[in-house]
Amino acid sequence: MRSRRTAQIVLWLLFATAASTGLIAAAAPHTFYDDFPFYAHWVEMLPPYNEHLTTDVGGLYLGFAVVFAWAARTLQATLVRAVCCGWLLMASLHFVFHATHLENFGTADAIAELFSLGLLLPPAILAIWAVAEPRR
Repeated sequence: MRSRRTAQIVLWLLFATAASTGLIAAAAPHTFYDDFPFYAHWVEMLPPYNEHLTTDVGGLYLGFAVVFAWAARTLQATLVRAVCCGWLLMASLHFVFHATHLENFGTADAIAELFSLGLLLPPAILAIWAVAEPRR
């Protein structure tokens, strides 16, 4: 393993990201829709509100949080690669959707949204790198 510490830090960061997003969406779907993130109202710019879809998204993120915590605790390379590849697929599709649906966003919000969604990708790549066996 290249770096146990890097892998753990990154996996716990991804856990916190997934858990915080998932808890809000699952427990308070209308608040998530109205205010996410941090009262920027980005989600509500993509109407209409759908409680079922919002709580499902919360469940998806909470599911990722569970597996990220498991991966951070065990550092099993196969598990880390699997959860990170799943996250990369989900986060990439999420990024592409938002990048193609910016018509209701002002320039600053569009840039901030795409930047923040783009930040979800490098940590997973770093975790995959960190659990790989170093080349000899």
